[in-house]
Amino acid sequence: MRRFEQTEKSVLGTMLAEQYLIADSGVKQDFFINQIHKNIFSCMQALLAKKRPLDYVMLLTMMEPAALGGVNYVAELEKYANPVKFDHYVDMMREAWKKREKNKILFQAQEGDWEIGTIQRAFEELEQEGNGGCDTSIQMDLVQMSERPYEETAHVPGVPTGLKELDELLDGFQPAELTVIAARPSMGKTDTLNHFALHAGYAGYRPIIFSLEMSKPAMINRLVAVTGGYSRLRMRNPYKHFTDKQKSDWLPTLTRLNEANIHIDDRAGLTVSQMRAATRKMMHTGPKLKPIIFIDYLQIIHDGGKSYNRTEMIGQISNDLKQMAKEFDCPVVCLSQLNRSVENRDNKRPVMSDLRDSGNIEQDADVIGFLYRDDYYNKNSKAPDLLEIQIAKNRNGPTGTITVSYVKETGVLRYIG
Repeated sequence: MRRFEQTEKSVLGTMLAEQYLIADSGVKQDFFINQIHKNIFSCMQALLAKKRPLDYVMLLTMMEPAALGGVNYVAELEKYANPVKFDHYVDMMREAWKKREKNKILFQAQEGDWEIGTIQRAFEELEQEGNGGCDTSIQMDLVQMSERPYEETAHVPGVPTGLKELDELLDGFQPAELTVIAARPSMGKTDTLNHFALHAGYAGYRPIIFSLEMSKPAMINRLVAVTGGYSRLRMRNPYKHFTDKQKSDWLPTLTRLNEANIHIDDRAGLTVSQMRAATRKMMHTGPKLKPIIFIDYLQIIHDGGKSYNRTEMIGQISNDLKQMAKEFDCPVVCLSQLNRSVENRDNKRPVMSDLRDSGNIEQDADVIGFLYRDDYYNKNSKAPDLLEIQIAKNRNGPTGTITVSYVKETGVLRYIG
């Protein structure tokens, strides 16, 4: 009971700090064991429904303070806020509630001499209710599909990549799908990610970049360079090295970049749970835009100390990323490293077995792409300044390789048409 009291206080404190969670988290009043916490949650719901300000002062106007634990009790709730562990705590409360409800069902079944079928139906209804009332029947889905062959409807593609041939292969980045882009160092992974993020933003989406390796200022510099076509080397001292034309284009370039509405979180050592919490918060601030999540890169995501070895850790992380894509119904695009074994082959184009600490990446990812630059390995390459993007796995479409122009000095990728 003591453990759940702290858990419930943390959930309530987090809801006070992040008020959209009151409606979005699927928490029910019955999830709480402590009656005081039930009362506080009920008051939160009432204030939210009335669209009134929600803070501890307003809470104390809804009931007698004693029914809410007293003035100090309510005032100190936000001290227990923990957005990162919020989902975990809610899951704990939900499972404990299910257990209590199952015990009630078994007691009622014994008292009322229920048949086995009645008990099973009660358990099934409980599971559905506990999972947010998820409708698992496909009947209504089939009804909605019945007229599809007879009605002309506009095709809705995924989030555009900004590369025509790649969009033809993938139909854009799809909602609820995990895409892994893997390469050896210096192949252009981060520049490719930035290209995708910019074009997603220009198309009206909200690109959220979790830059676990590179700092936010460094990422912004790269985004400015690719937006304006500036040499990153010259950008170190633009006053000295920029032409008059480049200087006059500077402010319009920054304005253009701002229009992409990109968000960057550069905290090191983030877990997937922390990314979920940050994404949820960003989705409820500013314009209501559909998100697309970019992560640089998979192998430095922290697992919170859950796994036993490196392969298990990467496997758990890739699974968590896929679940995050499903939870937010948005694309998740994650960069990944490749094994050094690539360097020992004559043909250095990556293959699936090169995925570093692969875990379940190949299984969890809906799309896997590899990057390759021939001029990186062959100084006399017949294909200089070209980047190959090989789609080695596409769960719901074709695979293939496209080649784009890549200017290393600026980070610009262009379709070769």
